[in-house]
Amino acid sequence: MSDKLINGTETLRYGIIGTGAIGGYFGGMLAKAGKDVHFLFRSDYDFVKEHGLKVDSISGDFCLSEVHAYNNTHSMSKCDVVLVCLKSTGNKTLKHILPPLLHENTVVLMIQNGLGVEEDLQKDFPDLHIAGGLAFICANKTAPGHIAHLDFGKLNVGSYSCPDDSVLQQVCSDLENAGVEAEVLELKNARWRKLVWNIPFNGMTVVMNTTTDALIANADMRQLLHRMMIEVIEAGNKSDLAENPIPTEYADEIMHMTEHMTPYSPSMKVDFDSKRQMEIEYLYTRPVEYAASCGYSMASVAVLEKQLKFIQSTI
Repeated sequence: MSDKLINGTETLRYGIIGTGAIGGYFGGMLAKAGKDVHFLFRSDYDFVKEHGLKVDSISGDFCLSEVHAYNNTHSMSKCDVVLVCLKSTGNKTLKHILPPLLHENTVVLMIQNGLGVEEDLQKDFPDLHIAGGLAFICANKTAPGHIAHLDFGKLNVGSYSCPDDSVLQQVCSDLENAGVEAEVLELKNARWRKLVWNIPFNGMTVVMNTTTDALIANADMRQLLHRMMIEVIEAGNKSDLAENPIPTEYADEIMHMTEHMTPYSPSMKVDFDSKRQMEIEYLYTRPVEYAASCGYSMASVAVLEKQLKFIQSTI
């Protein structure tokens, strides 16, 4: 770990891999609070070096004029915690991106959607300490070095292969001190709960070419969304969550939450509109396959998966 201490607490050096909406917001909040944060950029590198990183937020706009910005990880220092905020479609690059950032105790926090991202990373890095991150936030990258935070903003984290939760507790403390709600949770349960929202709303906004508010306002769509939510809950409970099942009433909570959410295009709809590859593998294919291996058929979700794969083939 870094050798600096604040009030007897280890000061963590953070690396942000993928400084889009998620990495830009959470990394930006940590940096604004004075944390030691180092950002990897691709196309935005030159712009951010000259103009800084701007975040328009419902919690208050800010601009970081001085940013530890890099265009490759070989120029970066080793980090205590690496936040991977890439779209999961780019995870094959992690085998080459991550090694320069890692020391013996580095924790890699996969802030990505879907099921199986930690498992696949562990295959490439058997000794790596890995955690998962679930971002409950409405945010988009609107221009180079410019993030719009529209609603919510919580980050839940959970251990996949960390020896203990102490570093994750410190990450949450740092986030809380930076104005971000954060909590350490049991990872499998948290991932399935996130899928209850992600699976219906990401895919259906693409298939129906609309936004969350339009879906939730239509009675037929509400019925279909709710059916898929129940399917996700049942799949999680049958496969991973027998000891701590998700109650079926959670679907009603999610519907109610979305009714009061700022009208929003989820990340998959943004990718579709931009003609980019969509995160179908970890958000749809893996959950469907995993549930099937445990004897449960996610029939409605499997239909949505096939529709998304067809749409992807036409882009």
